[in-house]
Amino acid sequence: MFFSKKLKKFENLEHCFFSRKNGVSKGIYKSLNCGLGSKDDEKNVIRNINIVCQKLNYKKKTIITLNQTHSNKVVCFNNREEVKDKMTGDAIVTKLKNTGIGVLTADCVPILFFDFKKKIIGCVHVGWKGALNEIIENTIDKFFKLNSNARDLVAAIGPCINHRHYEVDNDFYKKFLAQSKNNGRFFIMSNDKKYFFNIRSYINAKLIGLGIKNIDHIKMDTFSDKENFFSYRRSKKNDEKDYGRCISVIIMT
Repeated sequence: MFFSKKLKKFENLEHCFFSRKNGVSKGIYKSLNCGLGSKDDEKNVIRNINIVCQKLNYKKKTIITLNQTHSNKVVCFNNREEVKDKMTGDAIVTKLKNTGIGVLTADCVPILFFDFKKKIIGCVHVGWKGALNEIIENTIDKFFKLNSNARDLVAAIGPCINHRHYEVDNDFYKKFLAQSKNNGRFFIMSNDKKYFFNIRSYINAKLIGLGIKNIDHIKMDTFSDKENFFSYRRSKKNDEKDYGRCISVIIMT
């Protein structure tokens, strides 16, 4: 369990970037796999989500997550009736209290947001496609439509893949340069003329560009820290058939 120091100071707010530890799943999913979209035994995943709820003292035992598709779609709801099963998107923004929202990651970047004045929470799953296609901008826009102010927003960026393990090809690099020549600063050329992409720095720069200065980082590498995290890239490297997902959750009480 990992926490943002900036979010931890607020009363009536619970959050956590969960590791893969202290769950019930077996094999490649050991042990706190919360990905219902994985090939893990669904009963084990549900038990793991219940464990997450217990750790957060969250009695409703349901955490709202989405069918994540690396999109730029943000789901925003104002009451429980608007919450549907299997909603598709990669970010959630809500003013609802006592409602847990979360994202699932395995190398991608989880971000938790809190507007401490307007009492709005949000969570975002950011892979490279979502980042490039403005999932972060769309999320912040939802906050602004709820009369949020950038100076009142706290953003906590959780564990994700470190740039040393995020090697990409030239086509990938060109996609980001096409968006802006300044994006070249987030890449380092490797010896075989590929690139290492620093997605954490790229996201941090986006947030600052949107006027958000109150940013916290939990700088842990999901690829190299196999004891604490699931990793899509590590699973692919090891030729595993699937991979688990870690969950990051935020709740207003």
